[in-house]
Amino acid sequence: MTAPPSKPPPGSGTTSAWVVEHPAPIGSGPLRLVERAIPEPGPTELLLRVRACGVCRTDLHLAEGDLAPRRPRCTPGHEVVGEVVAVGAGVGDHRVGDRVGAAWLAGTCGRCRYCRTGRENLCPESRYTGWDIHGGFAGHVVADARYTYRLPEGWSDEDAAPLLCAGIIGYRALRRAELPQGGRLGIYGFGASAHLTAQLAIARGADVHVVTRSPQAQRLALELGAASAGFDAPPEPLDSAILFAPAGGLVPTVLAALDRGGTLAIAGIHLTAMPPLDYDRHLFQERTVRSVTANTREDGRAFLAEAARLRPTVRVARYPMTRADEALADLAAGRITGAGVLLAQ
Repeated sequence: MTAPPSKPPPGSGTTSAWVVEHPAPIGSGPLRLVERAIPEPGPTELLLRVRACGVCRTDLHLAEGDLAPRRPRCTPGHEVVGEVVAVGAGVGDHRVGDRVGAAWLAGTCGRCRYCRTGRENLCPESRYTGWDIHGGFAGHVVADARYTYRLPEGWSDEDAAPLLCAGIIGYRALRRAELPQGGRLGIYGFGASAHLTAQLAIARGADVHVVTRSPQAQRLALELGAASAGFDAPPEPLDSAILFAPAGGLVPTVLAALDRGGTLAIAGIHLTAMPPLDYDRHLFQERTVRSVTANTREDGRAFLAEAARLRPTVRVARYPMTRADEALADLAAGRITGAGVLLAQ
């Protein structure tokens, strides 16, 4: 049965939201906290009261201009845990009071050859939360119900939020890396996504070797079961590797660490320039480089089901929503170990 449309609670006509005023280095203050009208959901949409929102490196790329803005004064944030407070007229499977997650992928055309063949992440008309539409660094957000997720029971809001991008993208990156059963995985960079992905790989029987500069991240990796963690080359050749750090200069280094037939998956939406590759040293013997582009909804559903079963540890640094600019500054400076999460007050 189709739920009737509902309205925002009386007296709640405006909501606080962070906007990217002018993309610039995070230390120069590109974000601004504003008040704006609470939107009403369209026919397929939900209005969510934001309970928590993860802080992703993609939000930092947007604030600093590494990603060209797609709308002026956009609100970042795409790891949104929200409570449904209004339901569009065409939505039949959500009710006011439900807790749902809104993630990076916000919409696709549903008609192109990519959408028709299970590759909606490549849809030329795909839209993204916190880039094409306003995201979750706000009191309220609108999301298309068809692109939201039911969240695993028993997860707190702050632990569930990083699952919605860090977890989902890490899951897809692990698929793209084609890690063999019981294989050796290298993880380069150890932030929000990497610390969840490592636990998935370990649960599948892999030996995980983490390469990161941060002593705190190295300790966390070992606590979570990594076979090694440091800043030197892994102690054995790798079957697969995932590059989470947005540093193109590392690509030759990672490829050189791969065994014959190994695969490198580059997980970020932004990467600095790559140096030239030497064919014999970096690519010969069937080494492969693959990018990771967003995710499909099936990736999201599959990952959340696996997370519900495995219950990975989520290391969270908590911030009130009013300190989103500080959270991004800490992320840029490497002061967050695990995942940063903004919490509603």
